Amino acid sequence: MTLQYQFPEGFWWGSATSATQIEGAAHEDGKGLNIWDYWFEQEPNRFFDGIGPENTSDFYHRYQEDIRLMKETGHNTFRLSISWSRLIPGGIENINEKAVDFYNRVIDELIKNDIEPFVNLFHFDMPFELQQIGGWENRKVIDAYAHYARICFELFGDRVKKWFTFNEPIVPVEGGYLYDFHYPNIIDFRKAIQVAYHTIVAHAKAVQVFKQASIQNGKIGIILNLTPSYPRSQHPADLKAANICDLLFNRSFLDPAVKGEYPAELIELLKEYSYLPVIENSDATLIKNNTIDILGVNYYQPRRVKAKAHLPNPYAPFMPENLFDNYEMPGRKMNRHRGWEIYEKGIYDIAMNLKENYGNVECFISENGIGVEGEETFRNADGMIEDDYRITFIQEHLKWLYKAIQEGANMKGYHMWTFMDNWSWSNAYKNRYGFISIDLHHHCERSIKKSGYWFKQVAENNGF
Repeated sequence: MTLQYQFPEGFWWGSATSATQIEGAAHEDGKGLNIWDYWFEQEPNRFFDGIGPENTSDFYHRYQEDIRLMKETGHNTFRLSISWSRLIPGGIENINEKAVDFYNRVIDELIKNDIEPFVNLFHFDMPFELQQIGGWENRKVIDAYAHYARICFELFGDRVKKWFTFNEPIVPVEGGYLYDFHYPNIIDFRKAIQVAYHTIVAHAKAVQVFKQASIQNGKIGIILNLTPSYPRSQHPADLKAANICDLLFNRSFLDPAVKGEYPAELIELLKEYSYLPVIENSDATLIKNNTIDILGVNYYQPRRVKAKAHLPNPYAPFMPENLFDNYEMPGRKMNRHRGWEIYEKGIYDIAMNLKENYGNVECFISENGIGVEGEETFRNADGMIEDDYRITFIQEHLKWLYKAIQEGANMKGYHMWTFMDNWSWSNAYKNRYGFISIDLHHHCERSIKKSGYWFKQVAENNGF
């Protein structure tokens, strides 16, 4: 058959997930507490349906079954994360041998099934003891992270060749230090800037350690949720607002990771409002010398902004929104369940920006997906969830990704968020994202959705 959209040979087809969201076994086999375990103990009411990270989707016990299902849904690659608090309870001292054994078994099982493991080191899950001393506010945590990274490279680098330092590092900044949707629930712009800066220093140190480990054929990168900032209009005030938004939420991580330096405009902006972070003299050289080999791009929705309509309240905490207003574009296409705009062309715009302004860095779509509430209503008489809306969502994004590749973008793959319905932080199982349905009422039974069978065909044909 003739395929209208034929992707390059060796294209990565797969999905992504994270330790806290699928493993479960939160208090088993010597795992230490992370901030999610602790926060759920303290404030279970802040989690949808009172469901915490204790059991989640039970990948810890059922990884063999799950990897078999990955194979059945056409995966040739899969991104997972290592739980820092499982591998090194407390974050600093002793290695948990049961965790080493678990991750070794998972990696070996993936390879046995011809699925290449992509491994991410940090996905929102700070060990609790390290958060108690300030988390990313404290430079001691940077050193602890670099030590943790070294251990991971030594233990698993013989088989794992694609490594990532952080997933969406802007999110713990937003959630934990600006908008109160992650622990430690602080609202403080100065601390937010410091946490973001220290995260980049930690990232650069991990890249440095990776280079010292000299993993044969290995590549290291970072995974960023690049959310294009579209101005309401071409009016200079709207353009300026969109640029500020882009500097704060995208380029604050993208530029140092890919180019090895911060945008001069961002430095000027923070200086203007007296919010420059505390730095050490050696940081600039460290960041400059330790840029990435590969970039993961998470894309879900665009950000639309406009110039501020009113002066900010001088008595309220300083926030990014002091500098721009969010804008709801009339007639936008929406995922009503999640409250997010669907704008497929965003994937193309990101790819073109990376091609034109970031040396066409090697990259791939590391997350893209649609969360739907009440998915059980789409289960047919045979017990399969007919998620045609997910197929359409993926297909329309892949068309724009294909166009970007045709125009020379260095995009190597597409990973869906996520493999199976997983626990989504404070939203628990409210929105379902996976190719595989998890039946919470029947011992987390797994079943492939219609989208999973469709994805297998796409992967086998390397297009559609």
